[in-house]
Amino acid sequence: MEAQMKNVYLLALVALAGCAEPEPPTGAQLFADNCTACHGADGSGSGWVAAGLQRKPADLTTLSARNGGVFPMERVLSSIDGFHRNPGFETAMPEFGAFFSGPMDQIELDGVMTPVPEPLLLVAEYLESLQK
Repeated sequence: MEAQMKNVYLLALVALAGCAEPEPPTGAQLFADNCTACHGADGSGSGWVAAGLQRKPADLTTLSARNGGVFPMERVLSSIDGFHRNPGFETAMPEFGAFFSGPMDQIELDGVMTPVPEPLLLVAEYLESLQK
């Protein structure tokens, strides 16, 4: 009887393991799936679509350098989300606000705690890690 209980217990563990939720994607995975066609795998703006665009995609590895050495988190979040855009600069980039929705994280932007969808924040943090 004890051996049968161990077998039932092991089968239950295997069944539960198969029901586990998949890990949420990382910022690198979200970037690879949604941004590399234009911005390239390295973020430099050299994706396979870039050659056919009238305006070359931004080199996302130099955002901090072009902003006095500080990563422009608020501007990056707004540009990806589509909330605040400069029409002459970002007209070709899709708005990812609805796509990068999900559970909210709180981050400080200009001294104010601001709710930001977790997938959006993950992509922005990944871009921050690419800075030269």
